[in-house]
Amino acid sequence: MPLFQYKARDAEGNLLEGQTEASSAESLASQFQASMIVPISIISIDQKETFDLSGYLPFRRKTKVRLDDLILFCRQMYTLNSSGVPLIRALRGLVETSRNPTLGEALGTVVDDLESGMELSGAFSRHSDVFPALLCRMVQVGEVTGKLDEVFIQLAVYFEREKDTINKVKSALRYPSFVLTAIAIAIVFISLFVIPAFEKVFASAGAELPLPTRILMGISAFMQNYWYLLLALFILLLIAVKQGLKTEKGRYLWDRYKLKIPLVGDIILRSTLVRFSRSFNMSYTAGIPLSQALGFTARAVDNAYVGEKIEAIRNGVERGDTLTRSATQTGMFTSLVLQMLAVGEESGSVDVMLEDVAEFYEREVDYDLKNLSSAIEPIMIVVIGGMVLVLALGVFLPMWNLASIAR
Repeated sequence: MPLFQYKARDAEGNLLEGQTEASSAESLASQFQASMIVPISIISIDQKETFDLSGYLPFRRKTKVRLDDLILFCRQMYTLNSSGVPLIRALRGLVETSRNPTLGEALGTVVDDLESGMELSGAFSRHSDVFPALLCRMVQVGEVTGKLDEVFIQLAVYFEREKDTINKVKSALRYPSFVLTAIAIAIVFISLFVIPAFEKVFASAGAELPLPTRILMGISAFMQNYWYLLLALFILLLIAVKQGLKTEKGRYLWDRYKLKIPLVGDIILRSTLVRFSRSFNMSYTAGIPLSQALGFTARAVDNAYVGEKIEAIRNGVERGDTLTRSATQTGMFTSLVLQMLAVGEESGSVDVMLEDVAEFYEREVDYDLKNLSSAIEPIMIVVIGGMVLVLALGVFLPMWNLASIAR
């Protein structure tokens, strides 16, 4: 029987390696499947031929590569590179230990590309859904300068700061989102179950009902009779919004609109500008030309509207304008930040000023996030009070009228 060398993973994810005899590679793969083992590679030792296992791999939903995965990957690459571990060997180890299947598969392809003679930055850029453009360009700079380990630790710090900013924004928005969701659920419950119970009492009395009560009953009757249409409309609206955000125009409109949301829009804008300052500073200090650094940063901010403004800055710089004048024309930056950029250009320390700009915006975001809950609470109280007032007028006013009639 032919001899085969195999790699596989059991149901717990443990790596299995070895050699075994089988009548064919297909039969060996079928044996693995019957034993709930996923074959990774099967190579015929006699013929030096690799068997295609695409038909034997189970269907697996592609998982998104999060910032946590990129932070861990960058720190691991920094440790391995600074320890002198060969690049291909380091990546092979990360393929087998990666906690994210999508990242592991991408790294496996990167290893194959490196063995075929491709550069690391080029191999990364083939997986734009896994590795951000900023990471690919910074790795390219690290390859040219021979400081790949420093690049990875800079990227790890950058991703950690970005994750911290995103978590702060999400934490601040969690309370109002929960309150608004609770109010929506309460309105639906009252319309479907509470108001119909009062409607029977009012109908038996035969008295003329006030206008607020008639409006509430009309809304309740409509929701009871056509709830399935409302549910279908809600689902269709969600699908339409989700599909619209996948288009370039839809994403641009949403990225522009969310910067104008009351109380929250300014925080989102400043947190985006923190990302701009950090990524631009990192690209600029790595030796990337100013125009190219702005182009990389425009794609790294993850906001199409702000990215368009950064591209406008880039176009202004390419026309011969100064960085400060081009940034002023966008209208995104405060006068204090523009003064800091002007001083940085005059003194030749733009990188230092960009770091100060990032810290300035981070302090503003932290301050606004701490005060966001206190600013939202009165609005939530007014909304809840308005809902209680409408219910009181619509439900309890006719009950008081009925009590007066009975007396």
